[in-house]
Amino acid sequence: MLQAFQILEEEKQINKEDIIQAVTDSLKAAYKRRYGQSDSCVIDFNEKTGDFQVFTVRDVVDEVFDSRLEISLEDAHKISDAYELGDKIRTEESVKEFGRVAAQSAKQTIMEVMRRQTREITFNEYKQHEGELMRGTVERFDNRFIYVNLGKIEAQLSKRDQIPGETFQSHDTIEVYVYKVENNQRGVNVFVSRSHPEFIKRLMEREIDEVYKGIVEIVSVAREAGDRTKVAVRSHDDSVDPVGTIVGRGGSNIKKITSQFHPKRLDQRTGLWVPTEENIDVIPWSPDEAEYIYNAIAPAEPDQVLFDNEDAKHAVVVVPDNKLSLAIGRRGQNVRLAAHLTNFRIDIKAASEFDEEEAAQYDMPDSIDVATEDELEPVDYTKVEVDDDLAAAASAFGLTEEDNLDE
Repeated sequence: MLQAFQILEEEKQINKEDIIQAVTDSLKAAYKRRYGQSDSCVIDFNEKTGDFQVFTVRDVVDEVFDSRLEISLEDAHKISDAYELGDKIRTEESVKEFGRVAAQSAKQTIMEVMRRQTREITFNEYKQHEGELMRGTVERFDNRFIYVNLGKIEAQLSKRDQIPGETFQSHDTIEVYVYKVENNQRGVNVFVSRSHPEFIKRLMEREIDEVYKGIVEIVSVAREAGDRTKVAVRSHDDSVDPVGTIVGRGGSNIKKITSQFHPKRLDQRTGLWVPTEENIDVIPWSPDEAEYIYNAIAPAEPDQVLFDNEDAKHAVVVVPDNKLSLAIGRRGQNVRLAAHLTNFRIDIKAASEFDEEEAAQYDMPDSIDVATEDELEPVDYTKVEVDDDLAAAASAFGLTEEDNLDE
């Protein structure tokens, strides 16, 4: 028995105390099944031999009301004249008497303890990697997930957590971002992503020394995976240009990041899937909210940025008429990403439509600031999927499919 405990501890990492408790509980259950109660049952474990002993303990009384819990003084004297009223008599039971029921119950209890302990160990192991990148192997597919083997567990990569246009084969080695680890009755679930904004941030921390050392900080990331990403950065060293550092000489650092993705798009003319790149815009963060929004709306250059007097997280960006489509972006992408990046709701207005009377209800800061059309709420990547169809938003500004929204 002691050898079995040692094997379970070494190979399964199951504590000996937990196994002893499991066996004790199963023996008590078998005792109760045999005698109808377990209040009089005491189980001892011999640390030297590894044996379990089962005792029935009864109180010595004048008058017996329950023979399972009590014994008369007269009967006690038949065992030993030394017994007195109030003493407790321990009578050893034969473990063999419990038969298969006890053995089966013990086995089931131990197996349940093993499953629970193994689940807890696995959960703790992967919980510490939450918010980190991990490398795994593509194992299998179904209609909902790609299952990625991370060593001791298969992580779940859902469709919305995949980069559109990216495909994998079984046994491919891929890198994923662990954004949630759950422990429930059915086991441990690890949810991973390649489309999460934090995936970009973690890649930059790994690939760019200045980011890894904390000289340059990634303040915020807004991403539409496989297409376009905006990254706001700042430097903690006045001699280091944060934007230039992230981009690298000739765009070398950005290429390190985009080389990790392999999206494809369908070429309408040839009907073939062709490789494409995810564009990453790097913008300087500013503590001045107006300047920060102005930077985020790039490549458009607003005329002015105004803040709603009644809503601190709502701003209006006024742009020249000929820059309206550029500020909005294709299907509203540019302003949508700027909104997520800055955590502001931003309305884009053409200069010709924005008059002084309308401006009176807004507060104009000394520096320039920007705002977005989209109703922005904090994104929870465990629950929310991004709606890319903003054709209605474009039409609200008088734009059509023929307008150049890609600028």
